[in-house]
Amino acid sequence: MKDSSIHEQMRQEWRDKTLFEQASRYAFSYMDGVCDRSVYPEPAAIANLDRFDEPLPVHAQPGEAVLALLNDHGGPATVAQTGGRYFGFVNGGVIPAALAARWLADAWDQSPALYVSSPIAAKLEQVCERWLRQLLDLPDDTAAGYVSGSSTATLCGLAAARHEVLNRLGWDVNANGLFGAPPIRVIVSDQAHSSVFKALALLGLGKDRIEKVPADDQGRIRGAKIPSLDERCILMLQAGNVNTGAFDAFEEICDRAAGSGAWVHADGAFGLWAKASNSRKYLLAGAEKADSWSVDGHKTLNTPYDCGIVLCRHRDALVAAMQASGDYIQTSNDRDGMMYVPEMSRRARAVDLWATLKYLGRDGVGALIDGLCDRAAQFAERLAVHQFQILNEVVFNQVLVACATPAQTRETLSAIQACGTCWCGGTMWKGEPAIRISVSSWQTTEEDVERSVDAFVRARPSPD
Repeated sequence: MKDSSIHEQMRQEWRDKTLFEQASRYAFSYMDGVCDRSVYPEPAAIANLDRFDEPLPVHAQPGEAVLALLNDHGGPATVAQTGGRYFGFVNGGVIPAALAARWLADAWDQSPALYVSSPIAAKLEQVCERWLRQLLDLPDDTAAGYVSGSSTATLCGLAAARHEVLNRLGWDVNANGLFGAPPIRVIVSDQAHSSVFKALALLGLGKDRIEKVPADDQGRIRGAKIPSLDERCILMLQAGNVNTGAFDAFEEICDRAAGSGAWVHADGAFGLWAKASNSRKYLLAGAEKADSWSVDGHKTLNTPYDCGIVLCRHRDALVAAMQASGDYIQTSNDRDGMMYVPEMSRRARAVDLWATLKYLGRDGVGALIDGLCDRAAQFAERLAVHQFQILNEVVFNQVLVACATPAQTRETLSAIQACGTCWCGGTMWKGEPAIRISVSSWQTTEEDVERSVDAFVRARPSPD
């Protein structure tokens, strides 16, 4: 039987590279304009997304037309988070060398599940694991797993914690499940990120069983309010409150946990990278004493998206929690990445993580983090000059802002989100609305901050 016409079409497109050249032209055009365009899509661009509402084609379409539709009607409807004035969530920009490496890795299309399925992916995962230990001052045998984001990384860290805590109590959760298992105590701050509660629910640890500890006025867990700990406990700490950027007191709390046999997981989605900054690493003093950590590359490290990392000082516990087996699975004496994460099929995330760390080096990562924090401090200082209320101690990259009244705050946020100059998100803080500024892109300049501050001033309604 002869191959179909679609096979011939794909072979031709693979050989002549025209589609890839077209994609690169579109990408370069987007990159050239992303810093100057409206940060949030214009209403007309969003309306044009209706162009994608069509029946599934019956026949193969020209590849050029597929890309043209994406470029012409998809591109204008993107949020310009790789520019310098997107502050809505902790969504980083993208390091040029990492983006280029991502393109190359996409062409390789490797499966990092096993060493035999991709020796290069396995090698880069191993190298990144070692570099992360050095960069973040973690214990020598800390294991790393590469997942989609810190939500999944938190899930993996807590799965390792659940396995190890029950194992120490004489219970094999892999074999016996949770029915009849010794009870586990889970202790979290009432300011813990929503992904923590989601992970605990997925792991069957139950939201109604969680022991919540009050936080202070910056969102730090109150160490004195943490209940007595024992070997049945999993304690969650936070490196970077999602609203204020505040860090829990790791040194004191981890020492206390270690003396009781409790497991400590550090949610460091964007804040764990502070360890690379000579001027900010004090925020994480003692964090290396935790048992597991979760962090994103695509937040303050500015890797491309889909780059989360779980780190665990107890390698055997992580591997046991992520267990996988099958007669067809060909393991090796080298790194088999699937042993550290839930997925078998996944992107070779370590390629662009490696490129980021190789490109920046320790000093470059520190300079990147310092730059984000400096721009956040500038934001707070300039907004305060214009009589905006700064609600938090600006210690990292987060700034919480309010106007004179809750109504003014809501109106100002709505106007900012509509203006296109910058984009910020809203939150509730101490029962009142607030504007949340997350400075996360290396592209953000002093001029970007000044333009954004001017936008705040224009957006604020006049007092009645």
